[in-house]
Amino acid sequence: MQIVSGGVSDVGRVRTNNEDSYRIVEPLNLFILSDGMGGEAHGEVASAMAVETVATLCSKPEAVKEDAGATQYGGGSQNWSAQTKLLQSAVFQANLNIHESAQSHPEQRGMGATITVGWINGDKLSLAHVGDSRAYLLRTGALQQLTNDHSLVAEQVRRGILTPQQAEESEMQSVLLRALGANPQVEVEVDEVGLLPRDVLLLCSDGLTRMVTEPEIAGKLQAETDPLTAAKKLVELANERGGLDNVTVIVVRVMDESKGWFSWLRRDSNKKE
Repeated sequence: MQIVSGGVSDVGRVRTNNEDSYRIVEPLNLFILSDGMGGEAHGEVASAMAVETVATLCSKPEAVKEDAGATQYGGGSQNWSAQTKLLQSAVFQANLNIHESAQSHPEQRGMGATITVGWINGDKLSLAHVGDSRAYLLRTGALQQLTNDHSLVAEQVRRGILTPQQAEESEMQSVLLRALGANPQVEVEVDEVGLLPRDVLLLCSDGLTRMVTEPEIAGKLQAETDPLTAAKKLVELANERGGLDNVTVIVVRVMDESKGWFSWLRRDSNKKE
């Protein structure tokens, strides 16, 4: 399978600075998205630190510290692949780095970030997630949310206290139950998903999902096959709806490597050169 991807981040129509960060590490098929929190407390610093830490540690696993928190919160207790365990440890370390930085710099007190990471190896997707940024999978026209929102209203919906519609209208949507940086350790949600040709993976901050409905997201992903163009159109739609928050979108398309006669013809042609 071949992987093609594209990402876009935009400040939106209301905010004056962009606290979102993202990174696409193409050689690793690693996709990282973080939404910073804290405003004057440097949310953009927290999100940038989260993205940089995960990108660095996934590239250099020997740099992961043993005391990053995995032992306290079940790292390795599940039957995950080595790649998923490494990703989980990298997110633990990102949390610790943000927390320690905030403790050392008074102006950063209160900063934090969400994080959603997808790491593709062959036909397997490793996921790590904290907060309310989301990962979705579009398969055969159906859009499935792969992550659980770690927010107060999402938890109330899960417990039957609120309906999904009430949650969408709640003024408490921004209240998170989990975020990077708030405490020395954090519970990191991890998962593994098998991928198929023509699957589309979407990572996004809540600046998209609060402005654009899931059917509309699915429609854009189906209509536009180029990942970068699809990401741009989703960001544009969020801004057309008001752009109340920063919006960041990463679109990843899984393509089946052609094994038809044309691909063999091209290979023979390359050999002759």
